[in-house]
Amino acid sequence: MAVMGSLSTVSRLCAWLRAIEAGLLEREAVVRVALLAALAGEHVLLIGPPGTAKSELARRLHTAFAGARYFERLLTRFSTPEELFGPLSLKALEEDRYERQTEGFLPTAGIAFLDEVFKANSAILNALLTLLNEREFDNGNARVRVPLVCVVGASNEVPSDEALHAFFDRFLLRVPVAPVADASFAALLRLQAPSAERPEPISAGEREAIAHDAQSVRLSDEAIAGLTALRHWLAGRERALSDRRWRQWVALMRVAAASEGRDEVDGLDLWLAPYVAAASPQEVPTLAVWFDNEWLGAAPQLAPWLTRAVQAFERQLEIEQSANDDPDAANAAGKLALARAIAGPGTPDDAGSGMMRIMSARLEAQQRRHYSSVHIAARMAQLDEVLAQARTGRDELAVRDAALAARLTGRLWLPPQLAQRLRSGAAQTLAVLDGLIERLTRARQGYAELPLDAQLAAEVPPPVALDTVAA
Repeated sequence: MAVMGSLSTVSRLCAWLRAIEAGLLEREAVVRVALLAALAGEHVLLIGPPGTAKSELARRLHTAFAGARYFERLLTRFSTPEELFGPLSLKALEEDRYERQTEGFLPTAGIAFLDEVFKANSAILNALLTLLNEREFDNGNARVRVPLVCVVGASNEVPSDEALHAFFDRFLLRVPVAPVADASFAALLRLQAPSAERPEPISAGEREAIAHDAQSVRLSDEAIAGLTALRHWLAGRERALSDRRWRQWVALMRVAAASEGRDEVDGLDLWLAPYVAAASPQEVPTLAVWFDNEWLGAAPQLAPWLTRAVQAFERQLEIEQSANDDPDAANAAGKLALARAIAGPGTPDDAGSGMMRIMSARLEAQQRRHYSSVHIAARMAQLDEVLAQARTGRDELAVRDAALAARLTGRLWLPPQLAQRLRSGAAQTLAVLDGLIERLTRARQGYAELPLDAQLAAEVPPPVALDTVAA
């Protein structure tokens, strides 16, 4: 990687993420998506109610790019093309030319924020389609290139009018933005103005270097498998992405890999799926679950088979520990009465109680069922087999978790909370497995301490039925 693989530039990108995110609570995902989209030359749509810092994010994003002009407009159904593209040139009209004076308007902007973007009329939307997709603007009879880096659109909701779907599709990334949750409300009230200091802006040359490096990034078999799985998942819900959208997404992931110094797009890069493939904000959590659970398998596992096995061994141990060799309960009561008689009426209370406890313990030990060494060995052998499987599964999960932790290291764009969430599933599963293994170990000790009678016939007991206990 020529430029973006360098530690200095990666560190600066990290610094820009911190600078843009400063004071924007619960916005780590949207900040990363927006900056990555701009680096890749893609557009991002923020969907949420007013007052959720959508315009503030766009203004901060603008400061990250050297030489990029900023343009911002609130669109309504009464907005005119002049408000976005500039007034008509009177001098050109005198020469029978229909041209606009675009200086200071959207055709000269690098970063633009268009609020309530779907409320614009058809004349504006038609011009925007070409400008967003081809980076060109029809000014009179000439089509001119524009320096547009990224348009950040904002809307309270996804458009329902089919006529707006083509324009909606121009935003590769669509990110829901909600008010801060209750957990962050106190922090919101205590917020101070963020520092005015900013890292060195990202130059046009560096963006070109990113694009150059991204071209050589490979698309791994793992990534292709993940994209194919997602395509089938969407098809099962009668949903589909256009060929253009799939290719744009792959190009975006190549930019993400190149800017992190990687030469390959892998399965973790599919974390962007909720923001690329969701048709509405309501579908974003569903796609996040698909990525976490179905694709990465990061959901906590309760190990039901092992839980049933542990319960079966514990129940069988309880039965065998409480089994009695003396079928005559009256005989046992008689032995206890004999112990009281031996103690005698003149025995002090403490001494009598102590003798009674000793005698009772001896009688209980005599009445407990004894087992052959073959019986005990068979129980422990079966338990050891399950214990070995449990430990093997636990060790394999720990290895996979360590490998995931290593893959997550150095990920610039994947949100830290997502990384924590992906690892929390393995941590919970490991805790469950550790608890079950501990219970198996205690049960094993219990079987080892069953009363032994070497004179008993060496009969192998039926195995403990492991599938009969409810989880």
